[in-house]
Amino acid sequence: MFFLALTFKTNGLNLKLIQMLPNNRPRRRCEGTAMGVIVLDLRPGLGIGPFSLGMPICEAFAQIEQQPNIYDVVHVKYFDEDPLKLDVVISFPDHGFHLRFDPWSQRLRLIEIFDVKRLQMRYATSLIGGPSTPATFVAVYAVFGPTFPGIYDKDRGVYTLFYPGLSFAFPIPSQYTDCCHNGEAELPLEFPDGTTPVTCRVCIYDSSTDSKVGVGSLMNKASTPPLPAGSLYMEEVHVKLGEELWFTVGGQHIPFGASPQDVWTELGRPDGIHQKQVDQMVIHSASDPRPKTTICGDYFYNYFARGFDILFDGQTHKIKKFVLHTNYPGHADFNSYIKCNFVIHATDLDGVYHQELNSSKSSITAATKWELVKEILGDCGRAAIQTQGSTSNPFGSTLVYGYQNVAFEAWVLWGKTSEKGNGGTIDFSSEKRLKGKKLIFT
Repeated sequence: MFFLALTFKTNGLNLKLIQMLPNNRPRRRCEGTAMGVIVLDLRPGLGIGPFSLGMPICEAFAQIEQQPNIYDVVHVKYFDEDPLKLDVVISFPDHGFHLRFDPWSQRLRLIEIFDVKRLQMRYATSLIGGPSTPATFVAVYAVFGPTFPGIYDKDRGVYTLFYPGLSFAFPIPSQYTDCCHNGEAELPLEFPDGTTPVTCRVCIYDSSTDSKVGVGSLMNKASTPPLPAGSLYMEEVHVKLGEELWFTVGGQHIPFGASPQDVWTELGRPDGIHQKQVDQMVIHSASDPRPKTTICGDYFYNYFARGFDILFDGQTHKIKKFVLHTNYPGHADFNSYIKCNFVIHATDLDGVYHQELNSSKSSITAATKWELVKEILGDCGRAAIQTQGSTSNPFGSTLVYGYQNVAFEAWVLWGKTSEKGNGGTIDFSSEKRLKGKKLIFT
């Protein structure tokens, strides 16, 4: 098991994984204390500094981009073989903390401070952490007050102290393990030699579930806070192939052939509008494969905050295509769109809709494995290979699988033994999910 990680500079760049442009300027020290250690406000159960639990990953990137002098080195880590299996992590190695995002919803579920010496936290009027105010057991009690006895993990030799939405982990020297016991234990403020343990890790998590979150398996108990009522984030978008999109929160129906005025009325003003470049797939069209001009008359409405684009015909000004984005790390469009939580129902192919909304075996989502997609829609044959070159996208090519009324742009995995492709082998075995970056409905 391994993580794929990128390090990138944010100053002067559009913050995306793919934009690893060289930057030879001298690094500036963080704006904080004289030692270069930053100070962030600690909000137990809510967040730290500009980062709030439950925030989408794109909002975290926006905060990073606004403060390039502070967050000038960022690591983005994810499990390349199965992006939905493990957290997406934004790490700040210079400041000793990272943000863990739920891989499905892409919302912040846990904040971990793994090197307390590199970050100073402000709680009310008190400071804790950093080189000048070590986060000792005594200091934690002085700042946060008394709490219930913590939990001692004998296997790890770590004692974890819990407050609502906040935990502190303390390594216990082997000669003093008799001060603790498995399960709940009360640790003395000082050891017999007069020393006090120093925090090795701090966790900030949602406190609404009363879960105790700490190191090891306790880390998995952290969950994202509930979305507010009426939130459009991760709204289910139901797809009726060849006919329409249905938005579940607001109840809007956007059919093919709708006008820009219809879309504005139902969905509001788009986040962006841009002209469509000449269609590179037109050469495969049996109707008219001749390229017209470099810029065609068609144009997109971009709804970045809802994870999709709408393509209008430049002559009729009617909808001719929808593009839904899954916002997986590693794609050229990562962090450009919120993840679209689409649902395609197999019953659509037979002209029946809404009858099996809860059946995972007859619907396709961003988490559907590719073998199941083929079971539902059938085998479409070999895929077209799409590449933007290593400069635009160092993660390599993608595959485009075309069906009637829908096309899937999917991940390319090299080094496997299934479908042959240029430059290597490509695998979409039953163990792989549909790592589709976008879906195109026509």
